[in-house]
Amino acid sequence: MAEPTLGRSAQKRRAILSTAQSLFLSNGYQGTSVDQIAAGAEVSKQTVYKHFGDKHELLVAIVTETLSDTVTPFLDRISALADTTDVDGDLAMLARDYINAVLQEPVVQLRRLVIGEANRVPELAQVYYEQAQGRSLSAFTEAFARLHDRGLLVINEPALAAEHFAFLVIGRCVDQALFLGAGSVRSDADLDALAEQGLAVFLSAYRPGT
Repeated sequence: MAEPTLGRSAQKRRAILSTAQSLFLSNGYQGTSVDQIAAGAEVSKQTVYKHFGDKHELLVAIVTETLSDTVTPFLDRISALADTTDVDGDLAMLARDYINAVLQEPVVQLRRLVIGEANRVPELAQVYYEQAQGRSLSAFTEAFARLHDRGLLVINEPALAAEHFAFLVIGRCVDQALFLGAGSVRSDADLDALAEQGLAVFLSAYRPGT
């Protein structure tokens, strides 16, 4: 089914967001002016301010909407894990998809941008953490608690288990990507193998009878 046609105002807003994100990622937040954003989006400076009160509000909107598009669908996958009948298989698939999701180049670039601006725009870092890591860890916590109740895993501290799963699967790769870029990590590492190795350690700690 074709996407609904956007009105002129919505089209301008999307153009501003897209242009601003591209400029922020290439030039940095401080190195990008509203004049540049307006020129790239082919709108007036007043139009930028009409949709977004200032450059800071624009950056927050980019982070919020990007994370909504990338994180929300994944949260549904995590929630579905609570009802699985194949813990090993579904966790393996989820681990592989998780590591590939966080190593998308736009996601890594956005994370770099947020970290770089954390001192100047601390509330942005708070928004990013709550919308990305915070929501993901909460979803894993709820799913693991349910799997414990069903006797499929032995997890007395679901929140801690959620942290263990996340960092065993993605921790090293995320750190490398922040310094070296997602492309470098993807070309040098077998991501599926890393996900499976991290999951193996997780299951050795939380599988019943181990």
